[in-house]
Amino acid sequence: MITIGDYAGREAAVFGLGRTGLSAARALAAGGARVLAWDDDAKNRAAAEAAGVPVSDINARDWRDFAVLVLSPGVPLTHPKPHRVVELAQAVGVPIMGDVELFARAVNALSPAYRPKVIGVTGTNGKSTTSALIAHILTACGKDARLGGNIGRAVLDLPPIHAGAYYVLELSSYQLDLTRSLRCDVAVWLNLSPDHLDRHGDMNGYLSAKKRILMNQGAQDWAVIGADDPYCARVCTELTAVGGRQVAAVSSGQALAHGACVVGGRLYDALAGRAQAVMDQDQVPALPGRHNGQNLAAAYATARALGLAPRAIVEAIASFPGLEHRLERVGTVQGVRFVNDSKATNADAAAQALSVYPRVYWIAGGQAKDGGIASLAPLTPRVAKAYLIGEAAYDFAAFLEGKAAFAIAGDLETAVRRAYADAAAARDVDPVVLLSPACASFDQFKDFEDRGRAFKAAVAALKAEVETRTKPNVGLAHGGHTSGSGA
Repeated sequence: MITIGDYAGREAAVFGLGRTGLSAARALAAGGARVLAWDDDAKNRAAAEAAGVPVSDINARDWRDFAVLVLSPGVPLTHPKPHRVVELAQAVGVPIMGDVELFARAVNALSPAYRPKVIGVTGTNGKSTTSALIAHILTACGKDARLGGNIGRAVLDLPPIHAGAYYVLELSSYQLDLTRSLRCDVAVWLNLSPDHLDRHGDMNGYLSAKKRILMNQGAQDWAVIGADDPYCARVCTELTAVGGRQVAAVSSGQALAHGACVVGGRLYDALAGRAQAVMDQDQVPALPGRHNGQNLAAAYATARALGLAPRAIVEAIASFPGLEHRLERVGTVQGVRFVNDSKATNADAAAQALSVYPRVYWIAGGQAKDGGIASLAPLTPRVAKAYLIGEAAYDFAAFLEGKAAFAIAGDLETAVRRAYADAAAARDVDPVVLLSPACASFDQFKDFEDRGRAFKAAVAALKAEVETRTKPNVGLAHGGHTSGSGA
């Protein structure tokens, strides 16, 4: 745990007792703060107390006594309207921040010689895979890498800060909205497409939140920026023109004069002169598809920016096992392959998955995002049949009408069984059942991870059932009796 001592002897309010809120409460208490933690949800309050974090109703307190309000990223800061506690804090001038800001201030308080390296990764899609890949490369190359933030462990639950450590932080727009002091030695911004507009108001608000990952960088720092969408391409051009830091563009499909790119299935390094081919993408089975080409290029460019040798980076990448819930190969049942892409919570992410496979039995639906799935129209010829679940099922059905066969499955277990039955009966070459929902999960599941685990459990149950049903009767196969002596 990283101890936060900035508020020793003072009262610190923590609102929102999910993973990051509990982590912040513990870190502040360890640093001597008098922590008052609260959540509107009684279940979260009970879970906090069970985890050793006492709760206290901050609504009934005098807010002028608070030195800080630490807000969980899921709590609305500005849109669709500020949460009640945000308005209370603003009314009396209490600073509002998140756990990443607490971490940033702890790093900044150290003299430069004692600071760790901080690698921040953001983007609408791909940030989890890229963060995990960067941490994997660093670890494989003998570095003390800690992966956290919006993936895995909350940042303040990571091991204590010291020189020589590398903190690889996946950063959502919600987290960045609550951050002012973070300085990234390498800031990775993969892409930007419409998402979370209810929380940021519009694309300008979303763009502004993402831009916070670039704040406070100096001349020795690196910005690794995607060049494959118009928003990030413009940011990359602006940063290069302004100067003040080192900039590397990354792409999947475009040859670049300065940066790293995957073109024609090969990774090219053009960071220090003429482009050199360094590896083939198919050397990494866990990273299929064009979208993973950009993730691969970004992780490679980041490792190069941190001073690692190209050969060592390539060897590390080749051993990457992949990320759970992102094109995760779950298993095969009687020749039908199952792929868990539960992390695809919007249409762009689902498009990336659908682009990998020429023909799929597609499980989709859940809690729809703004914009729906109209952008997936060009990919519907790849859909052998869709199995629709959750709140969005009927809206998705209306979209698919006349474009692809579909069935309203309702729930995930039913979708798995129906998709398997159809895929097995069709006798396609290498049939694939793909869970890539293009939706949030909150209508039926706790989060996308819960949804992914449910998918894997359903596949495991199906596999056990099918194997039991098709297993030959060993006794009869050897001429044995099934009952009695036959007398």
